[in-house]
Amino acid sequence: MPIRLLSATLIDQIAAGEVIERPASVVKELIENALDAGARRIEIDIEQGGLGLIRVRDDGVGIASDELMLALKRHATSKIATLEDLEGVVSLGFRGEALPSMGAVARLRICSRTADARAATELRVDGGVAGATQPAAHPPGTSVEVRELFYNVPARRKFVRTEPTEFGHIMRCVERLALAAPAVAMRLRHNGRQTLDLPAAQDAAGRDERVGRILGADFLARCLPVLQDGALQLKGWLGLPTASRANSDGQFWFVNGRAVRDRLLGNAARLGYRDVLYHGRHPAYVLDLRLDPRLVDVNAHPAKLELRFRDSRAVHDYVFRAVERALAASAAGARAPVVLASTVPQHHSQRFQFDAPQPAASWARSAFGAAAALRVGEPALEVGATAAPTPPYPAGSAEERPLGTAIAQLHGLFVLAQNRAGLVLVDMHAAHERVLYESFKAARAADQPASQRLLEPIAISAAEHEIDTLLGAGEDFGRLGFELDRLAPTQLAVRAVPAMLAGADLPSLLREVLRDLAGERGAHHLDGAADRVLGTLACRSAIHAHRRLTLPEMDALLRQMEVTERSGQCNHGRPTWTQLSLAELDRLFLRGR
Repeated sequence: MPIRLLSATLIDQIAAGEVIERPASVVKELIENALDAGARRIEIDIEQGGLGLIRVRDDGVGIASDELMLALKRHATSKIATLEDLEGVVSLGFRGEALPSMGAVARLRICSRTADARAATELRVDGGVAGATQPAAHPPGTSVEVRELFYNVPARRKFVRTEPTEFGHIMRCVERLALAAPAVAMRLRHNGRQTLDLPAAQDAAGRDERVGRILGADFLARCLPVLQDGALQLKGWLGLPTASRANSDGQFWFVNGRAVRDRLLGNAARLGYRDVLYHGRHPAYVLDLRLDPRLVDVNAHPAKLELRFRDSRAVHDYVFRAVERALAASAAGARAPVVLASTVPQHHSQRFQFDAPQPAASWARSAFGAAAALRVGEPALEVGATAAPTPPYPAGSAEERPLGTAIAQLHGLFVLAQNRAGLVLVDMHAAHERVLYESFKAARAADQPASQRLLEPIAISAAEHEIDTLLGAGEDFGRLGFELDRLAPTQLAVRAVPAMLAGADLPSLLREVLRDLAGERGAHHLDGAADRVLGTLACRSAIHAHRRLTLPEMDALLRQMEVTERSGQCNHGRPTWTQLSLAELDRLFLRGR
């Protein structure tokens, strides 16, 4: 076949394949155009999962009558005019491809009116062929109707899924854009049935309500509203580990108000949860990153869902540290507890300023001293030297303490305490595991732990690749106080160990660590081997089930939890405590009825 120029219609249909992937792509482009037009209310009507009809109506500034025909030309836009505009673009749309693409693969109708126009103007496009403009009745704003999507592109229509599946994608798209623009009212109907009605959010309470409507009241009750100011700004709602989900459908990322799906940001957030999230679970969050538009390229993909940051490593580390600090900023008792049954505790907003000084780590040294006294395998919880100094509680009774005062132990598993709000239940092993883990980490960061050289090296047999992995992390192990080398391809020599491990079953401990490391060879560099060693050590060192504690020991554990970062979850992401309010207890016993 000889080289030839393609027809304009075929060019438009090819280009439409990049912009219009499915009905949800049409909805996204039209809503973004409405938001760029300053709309305060947007109504979306869908029929047959978007294949029959997609109608988006807004009350924005509208399109002038003499510009309506131009709006259907490819790369015609009001958003940018120069390369400098492109490099600092802040509008959601700017490429001028969406409307021509829709006109090429569907039957398109646009009706728009500006505020100073006496009448609206209507334009119809059928398969890429535009008719003449004509006057119409329409309030100020714009309505766009897309009917019979892909009617003239049978190959593309074959890839469209079932009606419920396609509408599910549309619903997800509308929810994402509704979170990006909380001040804009949105209504979504499918086949005449209203499925989403979100009033405009006028204040913080309204924004919270919108988040609750989309992610659920349970998420809102178990999240941390966060705000960090500076050259980069991160704001939004960060779900507690107890609000995690089986999949990632509760994760929403925005960059300068633009909804995106970015691997770098998702990975940074995941790493921020690495010490508190249960294996196989996914965090939930709504986060908006603000930065100078010139530092991010939004022109990386026709659908504008992918980004390129000028300094991707700095952005990644900023987000990772921000999420990590937010989750670490509250000790047990300082934030919303785990929800029991179908009850939803009252939501208490807490704002974290990450630039503010973090709690000093001086307490961790005394914590480490007490933890070191607790040898691996010993059942007792040392309380003679408290793992952390008692914080300055408000004047009054012991009930002022967030986790209250210990009153009993249940089945050798749980500590029961009472505080002003009601009854507190603590999983003693999980709680002590977190306390020890954070103590070990703080001590390692402050000073190198004392090391004890062994009179005779301990030989440990393991697979060759497991030993290779362990020795590859030799620097991390050295900082812990280990001295390791290879005796043979499948034998490891342990010549020195941290003093805290004196008397421990070192062969068993190191074999377990070897298995953990071998199973995580693809982990990110921030998931250091040292932290995994400390996590294993803390789990094996913490008090175990059926160990009887005295009331002073229980109180010591509660006080340690109140000053320990991330103490609401153990190292594996399980909750360490929960609260039953007096009102909930009254309901259990039908009091007041």
